[in-house]
Amino acid sequence: MKSPHDYEEYNSSDWVPITLTLVEYPRGDLIGELLAWLSLMPMVLLAGFITLILFRRDLHTISFFLGMLLNEFFNKILKHTIQEPRPVLREHPYTEYGMPSSHSQFMCFFSTYVLLFVLIRLHHMNNNAPLERAMRILVLAACWITTALVCYGRIYLQYHTAAQVYVGAAVGICTGALWFTVIHFFLTPYFPRIVTWKVSEFLLLRDTTLIPNVLWFEYTVTRQEARARSRKLISMKSQ
Repeated sequence: MKSPHDYEEYNSSDWVPITLTLVEYPRGDLIGELLAWLSLMPMVLLAGFITLILFRRDLHTISFFLGMLLNEFFNKILKHTIQEPRPVLREHPYTEYGMPSSHSQFMCFFSTYVLLFVLIRLHHMNNNAPLERAMRILVLAACWITTALVCYGRIYLQYHTAAQVYVGAAVGICTGALWFTVIHFFLTPYFPRIVTWKVSEFLLLRDTTLIPNVLWFEYTVTRQEARARSRKLISMKSQ
């Protein structure tokens, strides 16, 4: 068994960090710390989507998530094609290229898709109550403010140049709009047919496209079912 002293012979260059969640900021810089935490937002969103897919099994959510993965794959292709380095060298070696910024591309993809979804998909739901409109505006504002802060943070923390962030944002906006177009006009009409497949029934996949407010729908259905079962239970006990 090796002692701790045996590891001293290893050079730090022999160790490669996983930079997916490794974020550094200047010590004592509160703005930098805030921006560093915000840079973890893509991981938060991916974890949230995986949770939604596991518990809701909605085809649109799955399609949105697949678009995110394709967007990340496209970013990897662009980075290794352009091969532009990051602006500074840090103590920890970064083997990934910087053009375009994956954080900026990811966040702009997400926010662009949400924007089009709210403006086009929710617009046709005929649900224009003042509270609903306010919630839509709040959601869009939160998405784009967070996106802007994440993009700015990549420059502020010196992980990317301004050009790398701008290109990443532009690519993300284009891919987000393209993927929404594919889902809305080409894939969504097939969702009712897909949910009838045997594999879809086995995986409990469902299509909630025509339901304007899924949370309210599930709440009312669950409440009605609970009341019906409660009445049935009381009836059985009284017999």
